Amino acid sequence: MQVGLTFNENPKILYYTTDQKFDHHARIVVNTARGLEVAKVVKYKDGEAPEPLDMIRYATEKDMEIYNQNIEDAKLLIPMVKQEIVDFGLDMKLCMIEYTLDKEKVIINYTAEGRVDFREIVKSLANKLKTRIEMHQIGSRDQVQQIGAIGICGRVCCCKAFLNDFDKVVIKMAKNQGLSLNPTKLNGMCGKFLCCLKYEDEFYSEMIAKMPKVGQRVATPNGEGEVQSLDVLHEQVEVKFVKGDETERKIYPLTEIQFSQIRRDDD
Repeated sequence: MQVGLTFNENPKILYYTTDQKFDHHARIVVNTARGLEVAKVVKYKDGEAPEPLDMIRYATEKDMEIYNQNIEDAKLLIPMVKQEIVDFGLDMKLCMIEYTLDKEKVIINYTAEGRVDFREIVKSLANKLKTRIEMHQIGSRDQVQQIGAIGICGRVCCCKAFLNDFDKVVIKMAKNQGLSLNPTKLNGMCGKFLCCLKYEDEFYSEMIAKMPKVGQRVATPNGEGEVQSLDVLHEQVEVKFVKGDETERKIYPLTEIQFSQIRRDDD
């Protein structure tokens, strides 16, 4: 069983280890590539042994006091860092500032459309803060996962609440679920497709594969007609009949219609 480690109340697992001497949900001090950090132990899954990580000890009460104080101290740096960004004319947006446990390094996370030459701002900040500065460019989804936000559902965004990895989400998932293709309704706070579109996609994909396509001719107990819409959840099909100048629509259970299967690769 692999053990995962999360940081800063973020559900994303950044490191794995097979060292299971620490209790589930325990706070421990670890030595990562960034320096000394406080991590949370979470059980994960079986798999290949990861690269070893220096897991030092359980976090003491003093460690947690320092950790919590570092969070507050990092918040105090935000106005200064924002002003430095303005002063140097950098096209970037500050996301989050973190201290390592020993305060030997300040990690600044930011978003930007392209590459940013931050060498001068790093020199300036290092001179003012008397510590090492590390700049990390992150994506918009990572930004929301770090700082959190309320989604259109009224709850904390899934990426902040529990998602470990970002699954690929595509427009076809919304089409399968019969959702409006309005970007304002399909995009999350990060500007990307809503992660939750992925949750039911397997069910919808399996069901739609068993159903006719909209516009397809099908045979019904009342004769042949054209499919107008699909109710995937109730496994029903709306069929249109044209008789002379009259048009009639009827809804049938999927089991009562007959049709030929059509490939949907290009849907």
